[in-house]
Amino acid sequence: MFSRTERVMGKNNLELLSNCNIAVLGVGGVGGYVAEMMVRLGVMNITIVDFDVIDVSNLNRQIVALNSNIGCYKVEELKKRLLDINPNCKVLACNEKLTKDNVPSLLNQNFNFVIDAIDYIFAKVEIAKFCTQNNINIISSMGTGNRYKQIPQFEVTDVFKTSYDKLAKKFRKLLKEQNITSLTVCYTKQPPEETKALGSVVYYPLMCAGTIVSFVINKLLNNN
Repeated sequence: MFSRTERVMGKNNLELLSNCNIAVLGVGGVGGYVAEMMVRLGVMNITIVDFDVIDVSNLNRQIVALNSNIGCYKVEELKKRLLDINPNCKVLACNEKLTKDNVPSLLNQNFNFVIDAIDYIFAKVEIAKFCTQNNINIISSMGTGNRYKQIPQFEVTDVFKTSYDKLAKKFRKLLKEQNITSLTVCYTKQPPEETKALGSVVYYPLMCAGTIVSFVINKLLNNN
């Protein structure tokens, strides 16, 4: 299944990726696409963490969401999907809500990279704190909601260099309180629409996920 990937990346790089261990925290709009791309790229060891169930409102943007699995747990359904893509990969599905108490146990698995794609900002801080203290590579996704205009443009930078992102602004403040002065994030400068409630269209989380995956893969292969 990886013959076309090998033509582009080479056998050695494909073997390197197959030995990597990746964690995807949150498998909704951004995280679900991240997990699937990782498996399609040849990553053979992946841990997915989420506590939520699939809702009808997820159908507009989340790759795991189908009419046939509404009400099912996201990690369990995504695990089925990933194994249907590559039955040989090892998928650890953790149906848990990330908290201050369980972050250390969930992330204590020698991960090559942790990808934080959750929405709950206080858990994001705990994840960032643990990874920073334990020298674990991490990238966090910022806001993708309330945007639909223009072609999405995401970039990878330090959270302290971001702008036009309310989530990143709150994140910076909380990180400072934990004496964290640097953290890699993926975000867009494109300003959100002013709406009464948060909404999303599929191409923004998808483009964010693609940016994250391309960054992580090239880091793992020492290309940047």
